Amino acid sequence: MIIECTNCHAKYQYDEDRFERKPSKKIKCAKCQAIFEIHNPAFAQKQKADETGRRHDATHIGKTKVPDTTEQSPMPEADARQTGKQPVEPRLPTGKRLSLAVLDGNDAGSVFRIEKPRVTIGRSGADVTLADSETSRQHAAIEVRETVYTLYDLESTNGTFVDGERIEEPYDLHDKSEFQIGTTTLMFIVTDEH
Repeated sequence: MIIECTNCHAKYQYDEDRFERKPSKKIKCAKCQAIFEIHNPAFAQKQKADETGRRHDATHIGKTKVPDTTEQSPMPEADARQTGKQPVEPRLPTGKRLSLAVLDGNDAGSVFRIEKPRVTIGRSGADVTLADSETSRQHAAIEVRETVYTLYDLESTNGTFVDGERIEEPYDLHDKSEFQIGTTTLMFIVTDEH
């Protein structure tokens, strides 16, 4: 189905399955950041059918299969937070270059390009290997789901820190987000592919 922001009138493709059988959902517009409510068409049709006395199976009403266009969906972050589910399979975003720059520590000045949707960071056997004895072998991971970038601590001994606080849950990264593992400070960078 196509939804439209009530504030800026931007239009997006939205998969009806993401309603999770709820009559409505609140969505944050990726363009203007306004929060607006969208209504599940299956509920509206079921209600109308019930009012006219006809009983319909709600699972068969309005369930035309729309091609999966979550790749172009500009609001996976808001939706992921509201449903507790990740919006799409791990996938690198089109037209973007993702990198990790080492700001402080033994590897300061190094830049690692992220070339797959899930990268591990650690002392050895990781995709991004750091010369840091305070870092666990498999210390942390970054998972990319198009425009949602999530940092995970992999049960490391010394922890993963953002703004001086140890993260216990997955943490959403943005362009220029900084985090620390061991004695190393890293910055996550998103740039346009040229």
